[in-house]
Amino acid sequence: MRATDGTEIKAVCFTGHRVIGADFDEAMLDEYLLKLVGVGYNTFICGGALGYDTVVAEKILELRSFFPSIRLHLYIPCRDQDRRWSAADRKRYKRILDSADHVEVIAESYYDGCMRDRNYRMVDNARICICYLNNETKSGTAQTVRYAKKNGVAVINVAKGRPYSN
Repeated sequence: MRATDGTEIKAVCFTGHRVIGADFDEAMLDEYLLKLVGVGYNTFICGGALGYDTVVAEKILELRSFFPSIRLHLYIPCRDQDRRWSAADRKRYKRILDSADHVEVIAESYYDGCMRDRNYRMVDNARICICYLNNETKSGTAQTVRYAKKNGVAVINVAKGRPYSN
């Protein structure tokens, strides 16, 4: 993928659970983020959901203060994604949205499958997928990881005891 100025875009996407458990290896995530920035990855794609997406987006924004060339791209499944969130979560989400370098909205309102469509679009635009996937096999995260592997996107898992890559 190339930017409009012709420079190569090296992109990473993220997928993970809404509830972050004790098996989340934050240090491993930090380590991979720094390594990827160090080898030229400059675009980080998040889905803007609660949980793992929020943690990752905030880490990217923090990293951007040290590495101004990196970009946070948010792929939002629907404009009203936050309609049932708490006031505190909506405030945090708005701060991330306002700080993102690019926001792409998949649909104006929720429809069955908009989350999957968002996830697949993120994978389609990335070379690497860093997931937080525990042993759930029927989750949207698991579905996204399967899609990434099927499409030749490298997968790294930051769940303790479950790291792998392809």
